[in-house]
Amino acid sequence: MIRRFLLLMCAVVLMIGPAVAENLNAAGATFPNPIYQKWFSEYHNAHSDVEINYQGVGSGAGIRQLMSGTVDFGASDGPMTDQQLAEAKFKIFHIPTVLGAVVPAYNIPGVTGSIQFTPQVLAGIFLGKISNWSDPAIAKANPGIKFPSLPIVVVHRSDGSGTTYIFTDYLSKISPEWKAQVGTNTSVRWPVGLGGKGNEGVAGQIRQMEGGFGYIELIYALQNNITFGTVQNAAGKFIKASLESTTAAAASVKTMPDDFRVSITNAPGPNAYPIASFTWLLIPAHWNDAGKRTAVVDFLNWMLDHGEEMTNSLDYAPLPASVAEKVRNRVKEIN
Repeated sequence: MIRRFLLLMCAVVLMIGPAVAENLNAAGATFPNPIYQKWFSEYHNAHSDVEINYQGVGSGAGIRQLMSGTVDFGASDGPMTDQQLAEAKFKIFHIPTVLGAVVPAYNIPGVTGSIQFTPQVLAGIFLGKISNWSDPAIAKANPGIKFPSLPIVVVHRSDGSGTTYIFTDYLSKISPEWKAQVGTNTSVRWPVGLGGKGNEGVAGQIRQMEGGFGYIELIYALQNNITFGTVQNAAGKFIKASLESTTAAAASVKTMPDDFRVSITNAPGPNAYPIASFTWLLIPAHWNDAGKRTAVVDFLNWMLDHGEEMTNSLDYAPLPASVAEKVRNRVKEIN
């Protein structure tokens, strides 16, 4: 009888399956959302007792939720400022995860070729100084392409966004006027344009509007079949965003700062794509919940050992080996 009872109980346990022992909540950047969703799903498949729920709500919202304690960890494409780190009630580590690119996407009827954008044209469009696709500055960079006389419908992010941080960081480097008037931030006062929430919102508006133009993360342009152009880099070459050109931008970082807060926009080098960036998970350095700490540390090590191998399939670039090793050492400091 006892043996039959034990066999029955074992069968019940097998039918129910393992319970989730640790449930972690995170929120932040939409820029790396596709790769994060893949990682968290694959990690759960390998570790069924851990569930990581991630909401792509924008970098600004992710930082706010982390600082208010409503999530276990956050994510951002723009590093937290010194002031934000000082205001936080606990120490926060920036853990770089992957590299990605922000691309100039457009919807121009009759124009199917890849448009070349100079830094001056990009700054001019977002400052409102270039407002029609027939502008001579655009034509000069694109001999052989006939542009229609069509207003440029500028689309930008409406929410606090790391993608915005990357793009405005780039504009601040190539345009003194932009730096003085608008600057770099996850949210800025845009001189012109319509707002869209998330990379998805901006991508959707560009697709719907003739003459639409905006900045989106590379994977969203590819997934939504949105045409995007090449950008003239610091070496004067027009470069298409790709794994190779993003990796070339990362190679410009000769010495990674100890806190990993670094900018690689407008990087030197003939093959570097100029609007590229690391993106970070924002991880508390100390955890009161030992179970959650163990789960986070194990996930981060899994990310370095296995997750980085998945980046190419979603058009992100993996961390350079030297950076990954430094990240591994930082993970050891989480307690």
